[in-house]
Amino acid sequence: MTLPVIGITGRTDQSARPPNSPLFATAQTYVQAAELNGGAPVIIPPHLEETKLRAIFQHLKGLILSGGGDILPALFGEEDCGLLWFVDERRDRAELALARWALAEELPLLAICRGLQVLNVAAGGTLIQDIPTQVPDPLPHSTVAGRPIGVIAHTVEVAAGSRLSALVGAGELGVNSSHHQAAKTVGAGLVVTARALDGVIEGLELPDHPFCVGVQWHPEAMVESQPVMRHLFEGLVEAARARSETFAQQTFAQR
Repeated sequence: MTLPVIGITGRTDQSARPPNSPLFATAQTYVQAAELNGGAPVIIPPHLEETKLRAIFQHLKGLILSGGGDILPALFGEEDCGLLWFVDERRDRAELALARWALAEELPLLAICRGLQVLNVAAGGTLIQDIPTQVPDPLPHSTVAGRPIGVIAHTVEVAAGSRLSALVGAGELGVNSSHHQAAKTVGAGLVVTARALDGVIEGLELPDHPFCVGVQWHPEAMVESQPVMRHLFEGLVEAARARSETFAQQTFAQR
């Protein structure tokens, strides 16, 4: 069985001891979820220059855009509202490049939480910078503090007929929640596949792409408590494996 390489975007981390030893890291749950159905995960450092990032991209058969801090508003044509946290412009620019390459070259892509926002900006969309102050009567979307991340925070309505619904089912779905930003203007070609009850976009996908799915929650933290979330990662790996096998067949035919 082909083991497709799945890239997972990393982030900076200052938790190392002794201090002043910054790390590049990602949550273990992303790696474990990417292994479902036979993926071979690798972590992509967030501060690489484009030529080196491109060298890594060319070896990938699938990509997970992971969660993290806020995106620099200038990258989607807006001023900073003053309520942002942990903005990392170098990471933003690297992930936007990865997302645009994945869209243009049909690399299977799963975008999670911040990753959905990166996907939307990469396609020309914009973001709600702070849900509590910019959405009327909002649900509590940033609910992780003081509770396990795998706990259901609210429900979303998954649109019937979408790729997302084929993976997790149409209709009401319980999800966790760890964000204060969301997609606003939807990027070119993307369609909304899920919304929370307050109207906040919780799912995006690109219908004409082999596999391009974005969700605003954290399914990697729910694969044990809510097994239906496994299907998102299994779908990504299956699409990545199909890409890998097609590449192998083309290489053999050219010999």
